[in-house]
Amino acid sequence: MNWQLGAFGVLAIGLAAGFAWYERTKPDARIVALVGVLAAFAALGRIAFAALPNVKPTSDIVLVSGYALGGAPGFVVGAIAGLTSNFFFGQGPWTPWQMAAWGVTGIVGALLARATRGRIGRWPLAIVCAISGYAFAAVQDAGDWVNYSDHSLAQLGVYVGKGAGFDLVHATGCLLFALAFGPALTRSIRRFAARLHVEWQPVGALTTTLALTVALTFALAATAGVAIAAAAGTPTGYLLSAQNGDGGFGGAPGQPSSALYSGWAALGLASAGHNPASVRNGGGATLLDYLRSAPGSDPGSLERTILALRASGASAGPQVSALEHDFRADGSVSDQVNLTAFAVLALHAAGAALPSSTLGWLGRQQDGDGGFNFATAGGSSDVDDTGAALEALGANGRAVAFVRRHQNPDGGFPSMPGGPSNSQSTAWAVQGLIAAGAGLGSLPHGSPLGYLRSLIAADGHVQYSRSSDQTPVWVTGEALMALEQKSLPLAAPSNAAAAGGGRGRARGRRAGGHRRAHRARRAATPRVPPFVNGLAGDAGVATALALAPVGVG
Repeated sequence: MNWQLGAFGVLAIGLAAGFAWYERTKPDARIVALVGVLAAFAALGRIAFAALPNVKPTSDIVLVSGYALGGAPGFVVGAIAGLTSNFFFGQGPWTPWQMAAWGVTGIVGALLARATRGRIGRWPLAIVCAISGYAFAAVQDAGDWVNYSDHSLAQLGVYVGKGAGFDLVHATGCLLFALAFGPALTRSIRRFAARLHVEWQPVGALTTTLALTVALTFALAATAGVAIAAAAGTPTGYLLSAQNGDGGFGGAPGQPSSALYSGWAALGLASAGHNPASVRNGGGATLLDYLRSAPGSDPGSLERTILALRASGASAGPQVSALEHDFRADGSVSDQVNLTAFAVLALHAAGAALPSSTLGWLGRQQDGDGGFNFATAGGSSDVDDTGAALEALGANGRAVAFVRRHQNPDGGFPSMPGGPSNSQSTAWAVQGLIAAGAGLGSLPHGSPLGYLRSLIAADGHVQYSRSSDQTPVWVTGEALMALEQKSLPLAAPSNAAAAGGGRGRARGRRAGGHRRAHRARRAATPRVPPFVNGLAGDAGVATALALAPVGVG
């Protein structure tokens, strides 16, 4: 029994880490739902292949979940998959061993992502899945030794030796499953998680009533002589007011800076004439300073950083050199349309030469319906990637026709054909059409700029859609480029325009003109000094909602 406690100990530590991750990050509810869906997927994968002893995709699904989401979510996916699938196979003393082993498999996936910096090919991923699958099965052999033997080393050898053949079958199945769907599943999970990524900062307990805290906060602000000003009310003004002291941007005002959000904010501001080299929060670092300090190392981060640096008029030599190493012999980047299209735009921005086969490879990935998808030809075309491909390739009649065909009656565009409109997909459609030389006025449901303008909130940020409001800095940065009718790559703003790039006042014109009269008005976001912000944070969620609604949904 004492030996059995080892599995329970691993489970307790792993699940505690999962709860700690949830409490520390307070992830978007849809990310939590994604963890649950992946756990169910892993469990059903085991059940679906019940007729084939030891041939299961569960280990692969768990490892990829950890690779894409991190160690704590990966452990939770594995542990829950082991528990729930045994309601079909039968619970017993083996359950905690399976839960612990699959949980550790999720952690292995996270460690693999860190070791490879998120870049791994199909075969290396499959080999790691096979090794992890064998290790999982070997742990079950050890569990049987604990549960059913006298715990002698000789008996351990017997259990491991008898199980070697079955363990090898499981490892082989893991290898084949990973070759079949490993990279595609990784891309899908990462893309979903990246779009919904919101970092929530922990707050203290509610120490006083809402009325008392509001009164105290405003009293302190008045004592400090701080004017509570209304928000700028334009996308440009919103972005300028959201900058952090380190020069970067978070997903929403007040959240920690991230290279992802900072890059898109830089491109949005540059399209509106604000040079990131001059955009700063008071006496803090400039946006360009932050971009240089956090360039990233994966292809997507390098591409975004190159585009932002060149839009600042800054050199991107080291990032270009690093990106050039990511091109494959066939001219693609990671065998993906999305990354290859942005690599084309990044190298164009930097004035660097493209591999001779890149544009040809990209053109060959066009699907039969005229659109492009995230990966390679043969998938389901989407508006976002078709727009990006148009920016890279220029005029392409079939791709333009695909985009035009999928405009919704509200004037916006969906990510996938038939879905609801959203501002980011609409922005990529606009930029692609502009790059291809196609007019916006001749679209079947009118100019999509009206749809984007209708989503500008009272504080100036652009909502994701009529029913969802998330990562407002990211969404606003991308939408602003479309509202300014600019396509990538962007030219650096003139020195005259750059001079107005400070944060203090939003001097840029309202991108996209006046808002529609029927759009709901929302309270302006007050700006208060850091010590007051700290007090409001300690006072809890209720105060934050009352004083600084940032529209994170």
